[in-house]
Amino acid sequence: MNLQNLIHEQQALIIDVRTPAEFMGGNVLGSINIPLHEMPNKLDFFNQQNHPIVLCCASGNRSGQAAQFLTQSGITNVHNGGSWYDINFANNNKNGNTK
Repeated sequence: MNLQNLIHEQQALIIDVRTPAEFMGGNVLGSINIPLHEMPNKLDFFNQQNHPIVLCCASGNRSGQAAQFLTQSGITNVHNGGSWYDINFANNNKNGNTK
């Protein structure tokens, strides 16, 4: 299953790795804010997840770093979703919606 399907079917846990201030300025509905610098302290949380994990940020850079960190820490089924704007756009345009 591809990343877009995971997001559309709400099977994935979406984690936004931006700062709390950035997250408060706009985010993906239902996402959880865990800033990149806090990832090492949250490994137990990630190990307990049974769903795919999709990471996002402002551009895809920090989420890529987070995905690499989690993968190297033994967390599987982790995906870099890129920008939170892209995820919102994909959610708003599922089923051919363009409004």
